[in-house]
Amino acid sequence: MKPVAAVAVIDVQGRVTGWSEGARLLTGHPAGDVVGRRAAELLAAAVPADALAARTGTAVLRHRDGHRIELCLTAHPVDGAEGRPAGFVVTVDPPGAALAAQAFEQASMSMSVFDLQQRYLRLNDAACKVMGVPEAALTGRFFPDTVADAEYHRGFLRHLREVVETGRPVRYEAFAGAPALNREHLWSLEMWPLRTDSGELTGVAMAAFDSSEQYWARRRLALLNEASAGIGTTLDVVRTAEELVDLLVPRYADFASVDLLDWVLGADEPPMVPNGDVELRRVAHGSTRPGNPGAAVPIGDTHVHEPPSAPARALREGRAVLSQAGEPEFVQWLAERNARSPEGRPYRQGVHSLIAVPLLARGTTLGVAVCVRMAHPDDYGPDDAVFAEELASRAAVCIDNARRFTRERATALALQHSLLPRGLPGQAAVEVAHRYLPCGSLAGIGGDWFDVIPLSGGRVGLVVGDVVGHGIQSSATMGRLRTAVRTLADVDLPPDELLTHLDDLVTHLASDDSGEEVAELGATCLYAVYDPISRRLTLAAAGHPAPAVVLPGDRAEFVPMTAGPPLGVGGLPFEAAEVELPEGSVVALYTDGLVEDRDRDRDSAVDDLRRALTASADSLDALCDSVLKAVMPGQPGDDVALLLARTRALGADRVATWDVPPDPAEVAVVRQAAGERVTAWGLEESAFITELVVSELVTNAIRYGEPPIQLRLIRDRALICEVSDASSTSPHLRRAHVYDEGGRGLLLVAQLTQRWGSRQTGAGKTIWAEQPLPDP
Repeated sequence: MKPVAAVAVIDVQGRVTGWSEGARLLTGHPAGDVVGRRAAELLAAAVPADALAARTGTAVLRHRDGHRIELCLTAHPVDGAEGRPAGFVVTVDPPGAALAAQAFEQASMSMSVFDLQQRYLRLNDAACKVMGVPEAALTGRFFPDTVADAEYHRGFLRHLREVVETGRPVRYEAFAGAPALNREHLWSLEMWPLRTDSGELTGVAMAAFDSSEQYWARRRLALLNEASAGIGTTLDVVRTAEELVDLLVPRYADFASVDLLDWVLGADEPPMVPNGDVELRRVAHGSTRPGNPGAAVPIGDTHVHEPPSAPARALREGRAVLSQAGEPEFVQWLAERNARSPEGRPYRQGVHSLIAVPLLARGTTLGVAVCVRMAHPDDYGPDDAVFAEELASRAAVCIDNARRFTRERATALALQHSLLPRGLPGQAAVEVAHRYLPCGSLAGIGGDWFDVIPLSGGRVGLVVGDVVGHGIQSSATMGRLRTAVRTLADVDLPPDELLTHLDDLVTHLASDDSGEEVAELGATCLYAVYDPISRRLTLAAAGHPAPAVVLPGDRAEFVPMTAGPPLGVGGLPFEAAEVELPEGSVVALYTDGLVEDRDRDRDSAVDDLRRALTASADSLDALCDSVLKAVMPGQPGDDVALLLARTRALGADRVATWDVPPDPAEVAVVRQAAGERVTAWGLEESAFITELVVSELVTNAIRYGEPPIQLRLIRDRALICEVSDASSTSPHLRRAHVYDEGGRGLLLVAQLTQRWGSRQTGAGKTIWAEQPLPDP
């Protein structure tokens, strides 16, 4: 905008009493020729009588040289004594200024002109509307006197000084209120200098554009972007709801709550949304006020919304519902809320707007979020409803993901527990204690397992394994492998041979499952067999960590062994290792989740495990707990299985051995010796059956086997009879025909004993049979 070009002062009789130099330059008339004359004499055409009263207008003047010029006139009344008009100060602008003045007045943005002392010179209609007063009430007043916001004034003064000092325009944004506005608005402001034709700085112009809507739109978009990263950081339903509330308060609401239908927190299938009263469970809420006074319903409690209420409508209609103070829905919601509120904490004033938005995910209604405004001056509007629906949709997907994960995790954990041993079988070879910790991360339940398997001859098999992956599929695969290990262990296969058969099984399982890769059905496993008579531990591993052994009074060491490839690779052999352990040694078998984690150093964790195993403890169970506490101070990132076994030994007083010559006549001798030993053990009731079993097994070994032949009796939890020979041919139970002279020996043994079987040894085979001990 150009500065004022010329000024004339006219009294109430229409005579010119003042004439500026700018007016002389514009019209060519010097002040001496004009002052005292009637202003109408200068006009080339008549001007309406009310032109000055109209404040602005155009006039055609006669230049001193005779040509006609069109000028824009702007009249400012001058008050005289007792408030009566004394005349007018008329600014005269050159040709074309009329259009510029009209544009200034009718501009949609607020525009103002200030002098260098921060006084108002001009304001357009938009500026007057914002300030709530006419231009005459502000002209000549200082800007600080009209703005109450000190921060806004400091910003204005700083930028005004910058314009004056640099002579360049500046642009900036600032929050400020105004008398005609009910809240603070964000203004996009531009200031630029005003100069005369000679370049002299005479004032500063300012244009202000209300960019509040764009600002709040950007804020809503920023909140949505923040929601993408800040909601759903965990697969926990309650935590996800809390993240939604944290995002809403205080930037979008003064109070916010999230209520879910009960089935979302359980394992039930989603029901239909009821048309009547709706019962919801509060899972999260937050408030800008200390003590959270808006929380009428405690976390975890249920409450009922009647059909006309905004939350019930939002659930029923599947869209955001706005409600403002005074509306019936708002009044009902407020009454319901205050009826549930603890004594002394009702909403009394300040609450003026709420929005209820359903949480919908994949076509399923999960619950409702309610936002309330108290200190925030604006009511919720249509734009807020669109934003709330978008935010609620994103949050609902995260809540539904957490619900699905929780349900799958619970199913996998139930399956895992059903497949793990509920109670370890009784045996005398070792004392055992175990712990199983499910994965605490988002990956889900894994496929770790352990087992203790009683074997023939008083021996025991110890197993730990880990299936690759997580979830129900891994748990199911774990159950299949555990069953397979038990089956192969019953055949009394050595550890290395057992793992070879198990490796074949995993390969076949992978090839049978269409779409599954072999690696996805891979697993690791450690199988160990402890013999309490020889006190030897024989073990083999398939890609599994070596066990630790703590000898009595010694530090923990890891068994030196070669770990074979993981199960499912195929084609590579497994090697067995053997160590002799004194009675009372502790063997620790574990899965890699105990010592391996991306946030821990493995070597440091192994050292912690070694120290923890050496520490004194009252029992193996206490040692299990102390090991987990020392090695895993936090929640495990993978499943953890820990199996501790303290070895026992069967002394010579509980084992009897005879070398049997390959002569049928020796059968009676060893039968009598066996009966005498059983009697000496105080098992007279079992002597007769023992003699029959010994007679049949020794006779078969002499007749069908090869020397050397050996008989061994073991008194353990059962009375065990073993006959060994050098032949590798295993006997088979068959049913003899009526006229057959033989074939009834093993049938007799099977009928008289609790169980029987055979196992291959390095020197041949061993046939064994077990009898239960008589009740004491």
